[in-house]
Amino acid sequence: SIVYIKGDELLVGDLAKRKAILEPKNVVYEVKRWIGRKYSEVKNELANMAYETKEGSDGGILIVVDGKEYKPEQISAFILQKLRSDAEKFLGETITQAVITVPAYFNDSQRNATKAAGEIAGLKVERIINEPTAAALAYGLDKVGKKDMNVVVFDCGGGTHDVSVLEMYEVDGNASFEVKATDGDTHLGGDDFDNVIIDWMAEEFKNEEGVDLKTDPIALQRLKEAAEKAKVELSSSTQTEINLPYITATASGPKHLVKTLTRAKFEQLAHNLIERTIEPCKSALANAGMSVSDIDEIILVGGSTRIPAIQEAVEKFFGKAPSKGVNPDEVVAIGAAIQGGVL
Repeated sequence: SIVYIKGDELLVGDLAKRKAILEPKNVVYEVKRWIGRKYSEVKNELANMAYETKEGSDGGILIVVDGKEYKPEQISAFILQKLRSDAEKFLGETITQAVITVPAYFNDSQRNATKAAGEIAGLKVERIINEPTAAALAYGLDKVGKKDMNVVVFDCGGGTHDVSVLEMYEVDGNASFEVKATDGDTHLGGDDFDNVIIDWMAEEFKNEEGVDLKTDPIALQRLKEAAEKAKVELSSSTQTEINLPYITATASGPKHLVKTLTRAKFEQLAHNLIERTIEPCKSALANAGMSVSDIDEIILVGGSTRIPAIQEAVEKFFGKAPSKGVNPDEVVAIGAAIQGGVL
């Protein structure tokens, strides 16, 4: 969910992400954090963003890119328009309706602003549903014979981490989900796992070559892409080679960065982050008035849950293995599609 704006050029997704380090002020990310919020509520967080923001006349947030002002809903609409046009190309037909998912903790203002984003994108928003509920639908938990069940949805995405406890029970022969508690860490996600690898590479290189790559935006962009690739590879392999030729040059000539990163080393670097993913599990259970033994199913959502150490931490904490079988990147979208089918 990343948007790049410059003049008449508008890029969404991977293409926008590649521009982030070289043109940081033109790239808008994590807009979901600002949708439906007041500027005064998130002023401190906004200060950490690479792009410019200001307070609107209504107390809302305005994102300033290339001299133009955008509301978070407008940026969200660009992302939805891209998804819509990709789907239209694939299906060869026009799409007019949508089911949109939101985090369980979104309040009415955030939900209404999300709906508005859909409408700006030219979609009739048929339903706004909770992401953990969508994940449970994708796993077919509404079809399970044992009707009363407690489900934990452990969602570790690119920028945020959410844990929800759902209770499922039968109403007139149909399964109904209720979110009993939700907790999370809005500053924990895939980017943080990339950053520990970037820091490690930069530190090693500095010790060997005496050059700080973090001060060079082009080198930093390459480090970022290499870190993400290494992280992904370590979910299926026990080691990976990072090879960045001509990463920089000194008086003595060009320098190359070649490193082997093992899964064990990555887990050591990310140890604190992995521990932090379990904290919201404790508080969500406590808020739901449940203990680990009350949980029947654990569902993993978000790309970061592919990290083996996270899966192990979850299994260790709950005393049972999380459910597998649905792609963690797609599970929420599949649930939304099922809801669309029902409607």
